[in-house]
Amino acid sequence: MEESFHVSRFTFHVSVIATVKNEAQTVHRLLDSLAAQTRPPDEVIIVDGGSTDGTVVVLEEYASGNALPLKVLVRPEANISQGRNAAIAAATGEIIASTDAGVRLSPNWLEELTRPFEGPNPPYVVSGFFAPDPQSLFETALGATILPVLADISPEKFLPSSRSVAFRKEVWERVGGYPEWLDYCEDLVFDFKLRELGPFAFAPRAIAHFRPRKSLGAFFQQYYRYARGDGKADLWRLRHAIRYSTYLIAVPAIFLLGLRWTPLWWLLFLAGGAIVFRTPYKRLWPMIENFGFVDKVKAVLWVPIIRVTGDIAKMAGYPVGVLWRLRRRYE
Repeated sequence: MEESFHVSRFTFHVSVIATVKNEAQTVHRLLDSLAAQTRPPDEVIIVDGGSTDGTVVVLEEYASGNALPLKVLVRPEANISQGRNAAIAAATGEIIASTDAGVRLSPNWLEELTRPFEGPNPPYVVSGFFAPDPQSLFETALGATILPVLADISPEKFLPSSRSVAFRKEVWERVGGYPEWLDYCEDLVFDFKLRELGPFAFAPRAIAHFRPRKSLGAFFQQYYRYARGDGKADLWRLRHAIRYSTYLIAVPAIFLLGLRWTPLWWLLFLAGGAIVFRTPYKRLWPMIENFGFVDKVKAVLWVPIIRVTGDIAKMAGYPVGVLWRLRRRYE
């Protein structure tokens, strides 16, 4: 299924694309890190989805300088998929590298992300990686709880986030672009379409550093929207079914069995907790190694709170998405 696509270092055109909305305080992180790339982008196209905080002014000021070959497109009310598709349609590069506003890209991000395209049998898609860039104790615990580390990844199964991925423009055209009917989880649906064309390459050192949500409320909203997107796109039915079964059947049953609070019950309860939280605590410990004792305790206590909050958010959002999908089907 592979086609001839022989390229060599710096002889093919790379367009970096991103969408933004109300990122006036953070978009400089992305722009500065793009300007510092070891493999400079040939062009950068950013679509603003209707910012009201001066983001467009910041972008246009940056575009008027010489640090980046930046083009700014304004598409009020465009969702993320529509914004990405608009940026890619305007791009002139053979290779599209996608990222997000607010991230800080490692200096070799674009070089590592595009390196696999230089080989004799280049892939259709290269998956980059991402890492949390926490600014508080809560954000540190959140990153450890919800985000994989490199050791957790199976490259052959990994589905990239569109904050760190590169692909040939022609395959974007072939699969019909990002799904504009979907407001969240759009990059997963796009990944599934691309995966049908062939395996992805993995560039573990192409890292996009991003800040986790600042508060528990913001995290709840994020995961509610993700799960709503799952419901709309009919993704992960089994995962969601297991989650509902756990909280609505298994957890109540465990507490009913433990009404007498026997030592055996406590032993089984603690063993179950160790299994459930083993992975996030394994990630967390290196991140808090230099914290004081009190902060370490707080971080450890945040993990189960974050986990349960995320699960509740998903259980609230998923049926909303399913109902939307069913209404859309029968309209």
